[in-house]
Amino acid sequence: MSDTTKPADEGRVPQRQQPAASRLDRFGGHALEHLKASAPILAVLIVIFAAIIYLNPAFLDPPVFLAFLRRAAPLMILAAGQVFVIVSGGFDLSVGSLITVTVVVAAAITEGDPDALIPVMMLVLLIGVLVGMVNGVVTTMLKVPSIITTLGMLLILRGAVFYWTGGSPTGALADNFRQFGREAFDLPVIGQLPYAAIIVIAVAWIATRLLHRTAFGHQLLATGGGARAAQLTGVNITRVRIIAFVLSALSAVIAGILLAGFAGVSAQVGQGYEFRAISAVVLGGAAIGGGRGSVVATVIGALTLEALFMLLNLLGLPQPLRESVQGVIIIGAVVYAGLRLQRSGG
Repeated sequence: MSDTTKPADEGRVPQRQQPAASRLDRFGGHALEHLKASAPILAVLIVIFAAIIYLNPAFLDPPVFLAFLRRAAPLMILAAGQVFVIVSGGFDLSVGSLITVTVVVAAAITEGDPDALIPVMMLVLLIGVLVGMVNGVVTTMLKVPSIITTLGMLLILRGAVFYWTGGSPTGALADNFRQFGREAFDLPVIGQLPYAAIIVIAVAWIATRLLHRTAFGHQLLATGGGARAAQLTGVNITRVRIIAFVLSALSAVIAGILLAGFAGVSAQVGQGYEFRAISAVVLGGAAIGGGRGSVVATVIGALTLEALFMLLNLLGLPQPLRESVQGVIIIGAVVYAGLRLQRSGG
């Protein structure tokens, strides 16, 4: 063998010697992708924040802004779960009633007893899993459209709550149950960082990894883009859609736990949240028919929606106008997405 002949890998830096750099490059690339996907809704959020600050300069004070984040946290988490169902080509209208079930069941069982925290948390999470599985199985195996399935589940859960409570829930939430949505860490400079903000970051990170960095997420997006084509490539569309509904239901339970921290016990505590979550997902640029969506953009969309409601309050507009605004947002965002798809040649 000639002395000039070298093995193919000679002179190449082994992969083990450059893991930190490659991980940093990948992280930067992923962050840039999410930033590009979130750019339109982020611009809208900045404009709304500017209007709020103009009307209420105190909004920039850390305690005021962090209190706003605490109130927005349940919707941000709920939307992060809803996006899984929407990118798969479905809807989950049952999440608002599941929030109510979470709060009412927790109050009725704990009766203010802090020792019941772990059993109650496990129970409401189990209820969430069961609701999600039923929604998924009925939609995928019985071929009932998701909007009908989850509308039926919404009515079942709402009726069960009213039958059980007579419309006036009893019981009390223990302080250690309410702490997740009410308490905060004491930090220098900013004052108090709500537990809810940490939970939002954790849920958003996990959801982003699931949807954009796992085989499950790729299969879910493929299913929403074309179920038949995805099935032909070996995707178990029944399994991925059921998981999507379970994730959506679990996000509703977590949102309910946070909401209980400041909203109290009520048979209407979760009412309307299903439409807010869908509005947030649409604002985040997800395709209503499925196949496209971003968790980061969705969470920003939820924050934008809450900021918009705050702006409407500052302008003195009546609260019922929120529903009209949500309707306009959904229609407008779908029209915009359709026009953008046509321009891109899709």
